[in-house]
Amino acid sequence: MNIKNGTLIVFALLLSVSIFAQRRGASEMADMDFEDHKYASAVDKYKKAYSKVKDRDEKNRIRFQMAECYRLMNNTKRAEPTYKSLVRNGYYKKEPIALLHYANMLKINHKYEEAVPQFEEYIKLRPDDPRGSDGLKSCNMQKQWFENPSNHQLSNMRDINSREDDFSACLASDNFNSLIFTSNREGSTGKNADEWTGQNFTDLYYTRVDRKGKWSTPDLLESEELINTGTNEGSPMMNSTYTTLYFARCGNEKNQKSGCHIYTSKKTGRNYADPEIMDLGGDSTSRILHPTLSDDEMFIYFTADFDHGYGGTDIWYAERESVGDDFGRAKNMGPMVNTPENEGFPFLRSDTVLYFSSNGHVGMGGLDIFKTTLSGDSWGIPVNMGYPLNTNSDDFAIIFNPVAEEEGYFCSNRKEFESERSKGRDDIWYFIVPPLEFTLTGVVKDDRTLQYIEGATVRMVGSDGSSIEKPTNSLGRYEFTKEQFLPKTTYELVVSKESYFSSSGTVTTVGVERSKDFERDFILEPIPKKPIVLPEILYDLAKWDLKPQYQDSLQGLIETLDENPTLVVELASHTDIRDTDERNDILSQKRAQSAVDYLILRGIDPDRLVAKGYGERVNREVDRNYYLNDILLIDSGTVLTEEFIDGLPNTEKKEYAHQLNRRTEFTVLRNDFVPKETIADVTVPKKIDIIVNPEEEVNSTRLLKDAEGRFGVRCEINGYPIDVYIDKRLNKPMISLDDALNLLRDGAISKDDFAGEASEILANSSIIDNAVFLAEEMKVEKNYITMFEVMVNYKITRGFYLDEATFSLIGIYKIDEEKGLMIFE
Repeated sequence: MNIKNGTLIVFALLLSVSIFAQRRGASEMADMDFEDHKYASAVDKYKKAYSKVKDRDEKNRIRFQMAECYRLMNNTKRAEPTYKSLVRNGYYKKEPIALLHYANMLKINHKYEEAVPQFEEYIKLRPDDPRGSDGLKSCNMQKQWFENPSNHQLSNMRDINSREDDFSACLASDNFNSLIFTSNREGSTGKNADEWTGQNFTDLYYTRVDRKGKWSTPDLLESEELINTGTNEGSPMMNSTYTTLYFARCGNEKNQKSGCHIYTSKKTGRNYADPEIMDLGGDSTSRILHPTLSDDEMFIYFTADFDHGYGGTDIWYAERESVGDDFGRAKNMGPMVNTPENEGFPFLRSDTVLYFSSNGHVGMGGLDIFKTTLSGDSWGIPVNMGYPLNTNSDDFAIIFNPVAEEEGYFCSNRKEFESERSKGRDDIWYFIVPPLEFTLTGVVKDDRTLQYIEGATVRMVGSDGSSIEKPTNSLGRYEFTKEQFLPKTTYELVVSKESYFSSSGTVTTVGVERSKDFERDFILEPIPKKPIVLPEILYDLAKWDLKPQYQDSLQGLIETLDENPTLVVELASHTDIRDTDERNDILSQKRAQSAVDYLILRGIDPDRLVAKGYGERVNREVDRNYYLNDILLIDSGTVLTEEFIDGLPNTEKKEYAHQLNRRTEFTVLRNDFVPKETIADVTVPKKIDIIVNPEEEVNSTRLLKDAEGRFGVRCEINGYPIDVYIDKRLNKPMISLDDALNLLRDGAISKDDFAGEASEILANSSIIDNAVFLAEEMKVEKNYITMFEVMVNYKITRGFYLDEATFSLIGIYKIDEEKGLMIFE
């Protein structure tokens, strides 16, 4: 009996294949060897029997048994053509499992496209067997696995590997510089060959790191035949204090079915005591191997082929009350971990994460390494560790250094990895996930000249509270090193330079799973000496109120001031040439002050703002071409003087030019403002909803009152007339489904105004309950409220209602019930 899984060369855990009841004389001895897992011996006897048998059915049965021997000896190159011959002659219709195994051999041998139709055919024959669909899924996922590797770096342990099988290592001491592992290399105890594999029997070997940092030549763990005997020993595991060795031993009696069991041996210095067998259940023929223990040794996990399992071999566990007690009855880990195929090689890490190998879960080929995490009392869905830990070969027996974040050893029979070739059949590999390292570099240029800017300051503020400043060099370059630019952190970058507007940006390493050199360039815009016209802030004739639709035009200036906290600016307003100088001076001052007041409401310090009205004295020089009705009207560079405007051919064009002269501009006065250390305890909404400039006449509207005594008025939502009522019980605006649908159908609101996925919110020609949409503008006579959210409420049968706080944003009002008016101040 051997130590390694049946899908591996030396793993005595496999799916028991039933022996046909009908024995033919020529193959009966081969069948007996097969039943006793002596596959190397059995396959030779099957070959001899095949040549003597004439019956076609018996020949096919023997050929199937030969294929099974090759598969269980892990000789996939011989197994594949043998299964193929059974598929070609139709034997798989009698034994569909032959088709499944053929598909798996193709997959292991990198023939994914050929494997796909075999899995598809098996699914037709056995639609209820998940192994078919899982195999097909595995083939389809190969490209994804290889194109999205993990960060594990691998290296072959060539100093300790041999040309034979070396696998199942464990750390042997608390300084983590020595290993005990399994090997069937030359020099192993036992003179006979293993009848399962035809190779030497396996023993436990020891190696350690010498003074030069190299692994020593492995030696037998002991040579007194206390641990290593004439049969197979393997799958070692030390307890957390490195005072007790757990390992598996498999019998190999002639003409007798043998099993495997776990033993313990106390370690004193360099010596080991006589091993004692552990009672974990089963009988003398049970195969029990691969022990792994919790840190306190109260739980043991292991591999076994007990009855009532889920497949060939399963992972089981048992617990005890104290270290001196025997373990209680073993329990199966259940179908979340175990499958109809083979699971084995468990390794418990930090008592909460169990790593194991399986050829039953969706994987890349043979055995793959998986992990499952304990949450409460339940183990989670196993996760494939992916490439490069896993390949289409057998990858198994992973262990971790307990004091390293992601470092350890595992075993594989892959032929090579990248440029590094394996040394034997099964080799031990070292892995490490190097720490993530990031850098950030970039250049800063002048927007006008595109030349590099030397001496610009790049300030990086991290979500971890860090703040670092770096100047740009003569090539405009800055750099933050790996010690400064850290994983799992989001950084805000602000680039500043005297006589330039600052620029900002965000860079994050959150979610980035591979080391990376980030680059982020910036372009700084020089602060112009000429006034900058704010976009699309236009005024009606003789009016100074800032129209709601033009409030967003100030957003760019707000962002500029926020990013440049030392700037002081003048907001200059201009009128057209009509009316008297005195009236135009007053009007322009009010217009400038209206814009300044809005900026103050948006949180800009008043000391940074200067309002200046220039009346009609400064005519605008346009900096681009202007078109009216798609016809060029004003060339770039034209000054809009009275003479120019009077020379335009008609009233429409003259009015257009006058409107361009009615404008607000800003100019940077200086760049030395010192921001205040504290700010006022005022919460300013992101969107300001009203700007009211009362006229001389009374600003009022007709008062409404509903059946419940709530007052309201007629308003317009985005130009659509609707009655709105004040409901002091609400804390947000609400509207009935019918009224919301009317707004939607009449074009007052659209799908783009709803928060969330519009196709779901507006399904079935309706609007779902509690849907929220953004109302861009609500107008009551001359007063506005903009950019507020409204919720659709099915409990409201009819009507549109605002809470007191939202309605009051329209302006200060009073209700005159006697006159039936709502009067705005």
